[in-house]
Amino acid sequence: MKSRFPTINTDAGAASVAQAPANKVHGRLKPSLLGLALVFAAAAHAADAPDPARFAPCLAELKPDAQGRGISGAAYDRLTASLAPDMKVLELLDYQPEFRTAIWDYLSALVDDERVADGRAMQAQWSEVLKAVAARYRVDPATVVAVWGVESNFGRNFGARPLLTSLSTLSCYGRRQAYFRGEFFDALKIVDSGDVKAEQLTGSWAGAFGHTQFMPSTFLRLAVDFDDDGRRDLVGSVPDALASTANFLKKAGWREGEPWGYEVRLPSGFDASNAGRRNKQPLASWSARGITRIDGSPLGGGDAPAGLMLPAGPRGPAFLVFRNFDAIYGYNAAESYALAIAHLADRLKGGQPFATPWPTDDPGLSRVERRELQTLLIARGHAIGSVDGMLGDASRSAIRVEQQRLGHSIDGRAGQKLLKALKDSRP
Repeated sequence: MKSRFPTINTDAGAASVAQAPANKVHGRLKPSLLGLALVFAAAAHAADAPDPARFAPCLAELKPDAQGRGISGAAYDRLTASLAPDMKVLELLDYQPEFRTAIWDYLSALVDDERVADGRAMQAQWSEVLKAVAARYRVDPATVVAVWGVESNFGRNFGARPLLTSLSTLSCYGRRQAYFRGEFFDALKIVDSGDVKAEQLTGSWAGAFGHTQFMPSTFLRLAVDFDDDGRRDLVGSVPDALASTANFLKKAGWREGEPWGYEVRLPSGFDASNAGRRNKQPLASWSARGITRIDGSPLGGGDAPAGLMLPAGPRGPAFLVFRNFDAIYGYNAAESYALAIAHLADRLKGGQPFATPWPTDDPGLSRVERRELQTLLIARGHAIGSVDGMLGDASRSAIRVEQQRLGHSIDGRAGQKLLKALKDSRP
């Protein structure tokens, strides 16, 4: 369950350069002003750069607030004594793939045949627990397992950053410090209560942790002890994690037996100006405008309110989404994320991939294909680390080199065209 605020791209640097043409001579800064510009730029960077020496005083200043949130002074001192800032998390503060990645790339890795097979295996392995969870919270097993699969790949990828380190750093530096201070204090409560040990509390840079990646504040509100061992443990207990996820969805408005939505077909020339998840209208209204199910059959459903979602515009797959989609959206406020969960749940139930292709001539890669791509990059001498299907900075740097060699657009993106070109060419 990730950070709840979207990425906003700003380009203040480009704007400031564009607004200062008077100091240019034939496209270059005048020599007399160049030195001053460099001095001022260096001074501004130094003023903005986070100072690690501020960390200890910041923690001391936060102690009264932590005590006001119910954390004893002794516990605060004990749990913060060995903390040191991790400045790398500040670089991640403005990056979230749900908002920056093309929808076909985002979904190709999250909902692939490998994850569907793994999800079905997990449904079988934990069938009794899932049956009990569904009986108590009225959320179907496939949706709960889909969240588990997307959030941590069924417990394989919790994230390796110590939460107390990340959240204390974000409490003292960067933007949204008030938000992260609340999460930091709640993480301290979790450890102090004995639910999860500090050394087990690792996760994402923003503070999400466990099998289904709860933020600390969400854990305190909604985590449950489903295995009755006296602890709410989303790290070491799969039953606790699955039940807590179902509890979240129930509290978010999940309605048993209702669909999240489904893919639909738009009529030719459809006016999509009033599309949008929030702009819900009765199904009868959408039907009157010529929308049908993807197989051409009538919508049905009468007056059930639904929003028309077009994640890639009117030329891509179209969906009518209902209240249950909004419940999934509440888990991580990105429509691409909610669509991944919903689609994976459908696939776990035996559903098929979307019928309408994405509007691109270069579709994304599954994780199997990403590992194949990484193997090809290594064969060409690129030091990218392990073949894990996760395309980090080293892989993207190698991709840019190969794109330049092949005459492709140099953007570091891995798509079907690049994979095919590397398979067809000798190292």
